[in-house]
This record gives sequence, structure tokens and C-alpha cells, in this order.
Amino acid sequence: MSVPLGITLGDVTGIGPEITVKALRALGGEPGPDFLILGDAGWLERANRSVGLDWRPRAAGPGRFLQEDPRPAPLPASLSPGAPEAARAAVDWLREAAHRCLRGELAGVVTAPVNKAAIIRAGIPFVGQTELFARLAGDASVGMMLLAPDERGRWLRVLLVTTHLPLREVPAAITREKVRRACELAAAAARQLGLPRARVGVAGLNPHAGESGALGTEEGEIIAPACKEARARGGDVTGPVPADTLFHQALRGDFEVVVAMYHDQGLAPLKMIGFDRGVNWTVGLPFVRTSPDHGTAYDLAGTGRARPDSMLAALRLAIQLTAASPEPPPSHR
Repeated sequence: MSVPLGITLGDVTGIGPEITVKALRALGGEPGPDFLILGDAGWLERANRSVGLDWRPRAAGPGRFLQEDPRPAPLPASLSPGAPEAARAAVDWLREAAHRCLRGELAGVVTAPVNKAAIIRAGIPFVGQTELFARLAGDASVGMMLLAPDERGRWLRVLLVTTHLPLREVPAAITREKVRRACELAAAAARQLGLPRARVGVAGLNPHAGESGALGTEEGEIIAPACKEARARGGDVTGPVPADTLFHQALRGDFEVVVAMYHDQGLAPLKMIGFDRGVNWTVGLPFVRTSPDHGTAYDLAGTGRARPDSMLAALRLAIQLTAASPEPPPSHR
């Protein structure tokens, strides 16, 4: 048996179980690894019955999928959206997946959506899945990359310098080291994806990329020097570029990856062109971790209407990355 690819079930009161079984059904007979679902058996079985997927162990052949729950007791069959029990279970499964990846027991992990507010209400300090995995991997220097194609098959790939921060805290959080590191991770990601080039476009923070200092000094003092350092290390890096034109340039093929300064600067354009197809990839971990680029969608849970497109894309990307010869993340210098 090959080393399986892990899947965490996420917040079971959201759409995680449904999109997991729908995505696995959509994979069908495609070549791929074995899967190990870390999650509650009862919630998975109910989702299974709703879409008609048999997730039980298969005797032979690739693409087997198993289920385990490292927790000592099953979840109640009925829980309200965002229930503390579901939130705590979701974090337990994330931690278990990370530990198994680090021990080499999983080839990587695809994580179904969790709800940050529900986790915090359950008494667990939590910033995000990206930050949790980085900490569990020994405070690894990672980047949050989001990628999606538009309806014509044109890709946007966006790596964030800052992630889950209030907007007022973003300028102080942007440093020359973080921008340069993001450029290096972006280029490494392009190579891991097998792209023929690794051109990185770096967004400015302020309107018009600061307008030569008239609208802000971060571009001249931090971002431009960081881009220069990245070029000196061999990177094909351009920037800072005004964000209101950079994403258009990337979509038409001028850049393989965009480095954005903050969450919504990068994610708003990406979700505009590929909301149902977006994937979140944590670049720089010592293992592969992807997830769908959307939340728990409590309003859709149990309706049967949740679309699995993003989860399916996350699974396919994880399969691609784990099958390829892994390139170690650039060292944190």
C-alpha cells in the first residue's frame, strides 16, 4: 500500500463532509493514491448516504479510501452550526494530520473548511489553518498561495505577504524580509507546479504603488528593496507594480505568480475569476497541504447543494504535488 493522502473532514456542521464525498466520487477511476479520511465516522456515513459514495475500505487497487478518528468518542449525530464539539474535533483532526505528515505516515493533507469564529468560541486560540500548520511544523516559514483558473482556463496564482490581519495592522507587518521571502516561495511554487517560467509580479501596498512617495513610502522603503534583493538571488521578480493593473497583467500571462501585500488585495481578484475553483496551498511546509478556497457555508449544510469543485481541485493539486519529486522550500536566510 502506498503512503496515503490525508483528508480532514473539517467542521462537520458545515459542508465539509458533503464536499469531501462528492469530490471523491468525482475522482472516480482516475489514477491516484490511497486516501485516509480523518474525521467522524457517523457524519461521514450520513454524507455518504446523501450522495451515494461507498467510502468503505477496498480490498485492492489504487484509490482506496479509509476512515479513522483519533478522538476517543464519536460526535453527537445532531449538532447546531458551529457547535463547540464540532470546532474542537476539526482542530484535533488538523493536528493529527500534521503529525502524521511529519512522521511520513501521510503523503500530504487536504483540509475541508473550518470556521475560525467557532474555534475561538470553543476556547481554542486560532488564527488560521495556515498558521497552525506552520507552528506544528516547527514554526516553518510558509506562504499562503491561492490559485484558480477563470472560465477560459487562464490562471491567477497569488501568494500573500500578510495573511489574517486587521487592515490597520498590515503596513507595520510588511517587512523587507517578508516580501523577499514571499518572492522566493512564489518562484519555488511555480517550479513545483512544473511551469516553464517563474516570473513573479509584486504588488504595491498603496494606490498607484505609492505614486513615488506621494501616497505612501512602503514601496520605496520596503517593497522595492526587497524585490531588488530577490533579483540579486536569481529571481525573475518585477515590482512594486500598482495592484489595480498587476492582476490584469498576470491573467493575460505576463506573470506566473503575483505577490500581494494583504489578504483581500490578493483574494478579491482571484475569487472574482474562479470562486468555485480556487485552491489554498500552504507553500514552504515540509509536506503538501491544500484546501478548498471557501468556508464552512453553514447555510448550505444539509441541503445537498454544496458544490465540490474547489475541494476536487484541492485534491487534484495535492495528488499532483505529492506525485512529483518534491522540491524543498528555499531556506530561511
